[in-house]
Formats: sequence, C-alpha cells, structure tokens
Amino acid sequence: MNLLISILCGFLYFLGTSRIGYGLSAATGSPLFYGLILGLVYGKLTEGLIIGATIQLIYIGIINTGGNMPADQSLAGIIAIPIALQTDLSTELAVGLAVPFGVLGVFLDQLRRISNSYWISKAEKHAENLNQRGIFNCAITYPTILLFVITFTPVFFITLLGADTVTFIMDAMPQGIIDGFSVAGGILPALGFAIILLIIGKRELMPYFFIGFFAVAYLEINTMAAAVFGACVAAIVLFNSINKKKELS
Repeated sequence: MNLLISILCGFLYFLGTSRIGYGLSAATGSPLFYGLILGLVYGKLTEGLIIGATIQLIYIGIINTGGNMPADQSLAGIIAIPIALQTDLSTELAVGLAVPFGVLGVFLDQLRRISNSYWISKAEKHAENLNQRGIFNCAITYPTILLFVITFTPVFFITLLGADTVTFIMDAMPQGIIDGFSVAGGILPALGFAIILLIIGKRELMPYFFIGFFAVAYLEINTMAAAVFGACVAAIVLFNSINKKKELS
C-alpha cells in the first residue's frame, strides 16, 4: 500500500509541476487537489480536504514574480498530506511539516531551470541544421523526461520512508516543540490571507479579514456560517458602493 501511494504521490507532483495543459497545473498542483485525491485513497476525504485547504491558505497570497517561485505549495502539500493522513497528525502539525518542504521545492525548481538551459543550447544547434524534430525533443520530450526524474524521485522516497520517520521523530520530540509547531501551523494560514490582502492593495479590507478570523476562532462558527456572513458583508459593501456612485453622478 505504501509503495503504491508513494508512486501516486510522485506522479501527482510531476503532473502538478510539469506544465502539461499549463493552465491546469494551477489546479493539479494545488494542495487542495492533493487533499481530494489522497483523502479518497486513504478513505479520509474530509480530513484530506481540510489539511489540503489549510496548507493552500499559506500560499494563497504568493505570486511567482518574473516566473521565480518563492515557495512550492505543490511539494509542501504532496509530502505533508499523505504523512498526516497516515499518522493521524493534526491539521496544525501537518501545516508545520509542510512549510520546510515548500522551501525545498524552490531548490528543485531551480534544478529544473538549470537543466532546461542545457536543452536550449542543444535546440539552437538543431535550429541551425533546420532539424524540427530535434527542436521539438529539446523543447518538450527531453525536459519532460528529466523533470519526471527530478520531481518523482524525491517525492517517492520521502513518502515511502516519511511516515515511519515522522512517527519516530514525533515520539522522540519534546512536547514543547510539538506545541510550537501547532501554534505556528495555526498562524500561517492567517498570514497567507494577510499577504493576499496586502498584494491586492485594499488595506480597508483588513478589518473584514480580522472580523472573520476572530469570529471563527472565538465564536466557533463553522465554515458555512462564515461564508454566509461573509456574503452578507460583501453585499452590504457592494450596495453602499453603488449608492455612493449614484450620489456622485
């Protein structure tokens, strides 16, 4: 079972980072998508979706400026979610586990870019000889094969050995450190929301963010109730904005 799941995780990570379908990679490489697939595989759909969505919140405000990847949400999700489902980690601990792998994913992406530079030089030589097939292979075939090796291999081995290793580390780790990971895991999703609000540039939206965050944290309302309240607040803001424009006109 672990072997098959490791193969599946390696393939899912490759699919989510391969740019196959290009626009689809934003969906197939998201932690929420991984949570859906792995939740079905483990028979823990609800847990998988919750963990995947929570991890994705961390990276919701991150953009790849100039194509540069500041953090890899795909690697963070594909490593943390199966380990969390297999070892019954809490959502907060799963998030704390995901973040270091999100950083590691940046190095894998840089390795991909370095390897692609070699195929560009080879494609230029084929272009001089008008070898269309050679150009195609250097642009598509060879980089895809190498990317499969770069992405599939580390995820396969980490997932295959990760659950037992994490269990051993968690048992040996002092409770204070575990509590620290839990606290960090609870804060990071909120930080992700704060980042996207700052990127949008709407600082006047920050009070709504904190109202929603503390309403969920302290009033303990569920997701559906939060969505209903949020829709009502959005409607009020929209109607007020329309009325102000009418008055100005």
